[in-house]
This record gives sequence, C-alpha cells and structure tokens, in this order.
Amino acid sequence: MADSVRPRPQIRKLPPDVVNRIAAGEVVERPAAAVKELAENALDAGATRIAIAIEAGGLKRITIEDDGCGMSADDLLLALDRHATSKLTPGNDGRVDLLNIHTMGFRGEALPSIASVSRMTITSRAAGEEAAEVFIEAGHIEGPRPAAFTGRGETGTRIEVRDLFHATPARLKFMKGERSESMAVTDVVKRLAMANPHVSFSLENNGRNVLRYAAEAEGEAGRLARLGAIMGRDFRDNAVPIEAEREGVTLTGFAGLPTLNRGNAQMQFLFVNGRPVKDRMLNGVIRAAYQDFLARDRHPLAALFVELDPEYVDVNVHPAKTEVRFRDAGNVRGLMIGALRHSLADAGHRASTTVAGYALGKARPEGAPTGALFASRPAYNPASISPVRAPSSFEPAPPPGGWAESAAPYAPETHERDVAPSARVEPEAPVTEDFPLGVARAQLHETYVIAQTRDGIVIVDQHAAHERLVYEDMKRQMAAGGVKRQALLIPDVVELTEDEAARVVERADELAELGLEIEAFGAGAVCVRATPALFGEMDAAGLIRDLADDFAEYDAGLVLKERFEEVMGNMACRGSVRSGRRLNGEEMNALLRQMEATPHSGQCNHGRPTYVELKLADIEKLFGRR
Repeated sequence: MADSVRPRPQIRKLPPDVVNRIAAGEVVERPAAAVKELAENALDAGATRIAIAIEAGGLKRITIEDDGCGMSADDLLLALDRHATSKLTPGNDGRVDLLNIHTMGFRGEALPSIASVSRMTITSRAAGEEAAEVFIEAGHIEGPRPAAFTGRGETGTRIEVRDLFHATPARLKFMKGERSESMAVTDVVKRLAMANPHVSFSLENNGRNVLRYAAEAEGEAGRLARLGAIMGRDFRDNAVPIEAEREGVTLTGFAGLPTLNRGNAQMQFLFVNGRPVKDRMLNGVIRAAYQDFLARDRHPLAALFVELDPEYVDVNVHPAKTEVRFRDAGNVRGLMIGALRHSLADAGHRASTTVAGYALGKARPEGAPTGALFASRPAYNPASISPVRAPSSFEPAPPPGGWAESAAPYAPETHERDVAPSARVEPEAPVTEDFPLGVARAQLHETYVIAQTRDGIVIVDQHAAHERLVYEDMKRQMAAGGVKRQALLIPDVVELTEDEAARVVERADELAELGLEIEAFGAGAVCVRATPALFGEMDAAGLIRDLADDFAEYDAGLVLKERFEEVMGNMACRGSVRSGRRLNGEEMNALLRQMEATPHSGQCNHGRPTYVELKLADIEKLFGRR
C-alpha cells in the first residue's frame, strides 16, 4: 500500500482587516485599553485638556476630545494606515532608533486596530486647516469630508468609538460587567492624570461626571495636589517627598508615612518617563523599604516617578506598553529603596494625621453630626451669669503642696537603666516650641503618657514607643559592629533546582554581610556553613528555599532581613519599658525627647502608631466650643 503523502501547506499573506483584528486582540483587549491608547495619542499631540465620555463601560460608546495640535485631512487618512506614526523619525542613515523613544505611543497600531473592531468617527482640525472628518467601519473608510469642529480649542481632535468589538462577537463574550469595565477605564484615566498634572482631565460615565481634575501648576506642589485629588486627602497630608539621583536615573514622587497603610497594594504607582507601568519589581521595592515599619499584610501608599535616558529602558516589551525592562534594574531598584528609606528617616517621629482623625471619630457620640450637635444652643457667656458659690462643704481641699504638685505623675521609684537620660524637664515646665511632642503632664493606667503641646495634647503608648527606640538602637549597634556568625558543626546541604541554586549563590557576598555563609555544592545544591548568631538554632534549609523564592520574585533577599527584624523586634519588646510600669516626670520627658530625636519613632515595628496627637481646635469641637 502506497504511503499517503501529506500535502504541503500553502503560505498565504493575511488580508489587512484580519491583520488589524489580530493586532486589536493584542493592543485593545478591553475598553480601558482603547481609552488608554487614544488618551496617550492626545497627550503626544500636546493636549492640555482631555475630556473622555463612555457608555456601557465603553462597549457602547467612547468619546475623547482634546485641544492638541490636530490633523489635516491628509493626515487623517495616513493615521489610519497600519504602522503609520508621527512619533518616530528616521535618522540621517534612514534607520529608526526604537531605543530612543520620548513619546507615549510609537507603533501606529492604535487607530487602525480600534477601527477594525468598531465603528469609529474622527474629527480633527490642525492650525491653518479646515476641519475634516472620516468614518471607519470594518476597514472601510468614508471621507475625509468637511466637518464642523466643536472641540476644546482652536485645534484638536475628537474621536468617537461606537460598538466596540461588534466585528469580533467572540471577544464580547469575554468582557466583564459594565461596572468592572467602567472601573477599569476610571483606573486608566487616574493613572494618566497622575503622570500629567499640568493637563486637565474629565471623565463621564453614562452622562454622569465621574472624574474632573483641573490642570495643576508645574512642580512638586502641583504634583502633590493632583496625587491628593486621586489618592485622597489623607495621602496629601501624610506624604513625604522623594527625590534622589544616581548614575543618570532620577527618582521623584511621594510616599505615605508607615502609619498610613492599606490591606492591599492598590495604592502603589510607578511611572517611567511619564508612562504608567505595572512592574512586579515595585512590590519588592516597597516591601523592602518599609520592612522595618509594617506587618507583612499591610501595604503603604506611594507614587514614584522614574526618569532616565530612553536608551536605558525598553518600553517595547508588551504590546499595551504597560511593562518596561531596565538595562540596569539593580541600580534602579537600589535607588528606589535608598530614597524611600532616606525620606522616611527624614520624617523623624511623625505619625499620620489619620490616627488623630480616627481617635476623634471614636470620641464623638455615635450618629451625632460633628457641627450640628450644639448648633442650636446659645453660646456660653460667663458675664451673663451671676456668680453663685457652692457650699463650702463641696469645695475640694487642695492637696499638700498645691494643685501644681499633684499634676506630676506618681512614681515611687526611678529606673534609669530603662530610659536614656535626657534634659530634666519637670511636668509643670512651660511648653515651648523646642518640644514637638510637648511636656509630660501625667501617666494614665501606668501605660499612657499624656503630654501638653503648644496647641494640643499628645498621648503616648510608653511600651510601643520605647520598643521602637530600643529596636533602632539595636540596628545602629549591628551596623557598627557587624553581624556575628556562628559556624555549623556539620554544614547543612540544601537541595534546590539549578536555577534556584544559581540565584542564591550569586548573592553569597550580600548574604555574608548578614551573617549567612554559603557556597555552591555541585549542581542544584547549596552548602550552609554559618548562620547569624542572633538567630540561635534555626531551619537553615527552609531559610535558603525562601531566599531562592525572594530572589526569583523580588530580586532581593527580603526573608532574611525580615527574620532579623522579627528576632530584634522580640528582643526590643523584652527590653523596653513595659505597660503597667509607673514613670516619674523625668522618665516620661526623657522618653518624649528620645522619640523626637529618633527616626521612625512615630510607629512601632508593625506600623501601629506610638502616639496620637489631638489638636486643641479638634478637642474644642468635641465639646461644641467651635
């Protein structure tokens, strides 16, 4: 029986409409991606005002208007050709440098790709040109034809996309509900607005205003104002500025105080050369920078902006341009961690104002409005009331020595070893501006120190505060004297995959600085010869496996540093002033002065506040005096 011959498949060139639909599947996977591409085109056109409107989550209609430079009738037709762009210019040799990109878009895929799966109308007017309009459906172009341009300025573009994915019904089946798609569009607009504070943005959803951001002034103040409008007033009030530069990489932005944290990482943003990107490195950077201050299930708020030469970053990694690849990722990561830690240290003893707001909220009667509770009551006027003296039998007798003496907290003994000596400030000493945390006035329940500031009061958790002080002192001692090692009598051999072993061995010098001495032991194995003496007996194999996972995911050995924090945190807890311990006035004031001089003393090792500051104005509101 003759062998059957399989026919040779014929190679065919795909029709342009099929090519565009395939590209649309890569670039425009949902309405939010279409909004992102079109809004980025508006930014590249120099727009200062961008108005976006959607219906049915963007599936029914997307409209984007801008006041950019606009396009002529000829440009409209050319822009709808695949890979036609004004953002890449050939050099003298005719070659295009894809590594030197300064614009948001550059592939020329957005318009033809979106038009291939929708019904699109583009109306535009360039300077000195008449407005023109084109209509595209299923690759068929009608126009250009004269049009009445009613855009945001003398020049600009208006793009309307209707019935997105009508040409690809199978794609519609994978769309989420209207609410989910609308939230995705909102997130895209917010990220673009954060990266461009000098541009005004507005978003309407089914005719209802969702977002409206006015253009902000250039500079740090304008950026913080835009971030506050998007990330919340609490972030604006409790953010520390970030600014650093290393080897041609500049980092700016803002990060929240540790006591301002969330249960997820949704409020962490990274922008590279003005481009919003999602990079898993950011999670490791934030975790490493805040590892001394937050529990593992809590996440800080941050918005970081990286600027560097375009030749040192590849933005052509993903069709949607949401990912980037750095040529020297280690330098960028080190710069970000160092800058975050430095800025947090500069914050000193600050704790977020949300702590006071939460405390005041709990102090108000439940369900009572803040200002209306006493609104109908007449103001208290002492002059209108006749003085009436109570019977002498009801007047409390002053304690021996007068009332001032009794205001000092009672302390039967002093333990100088627990609190470092500082200026001897008596509790009844006047409050001066030299003491941000005020002067101690009393101790409640042998746990909380009450201090008076110039414009309020401070309540300090003495145990949490001193725990942080001891912990920071231990860190300084370890940095000065190094991490002591204990050699293993029998080296521990840990079996790993070849890739995992290689990643761990590459960081042998870094791990040695932390007291963990390792070396390669054949292919796919690591030999542990010494461990940090501070840890005592430990599961070295488990630690090595965790480190291998960290190096793969975050490019950093976070688990070892977190182990140090856990051990030192427990030691600091045992060596600190305990709750239930009575302090005298000198000890309480010494504690306050140490907190003012110690970085990060506003929060304990787990991100909880060590003190709460209540302003006098807020306290007066509680009692209806304001």
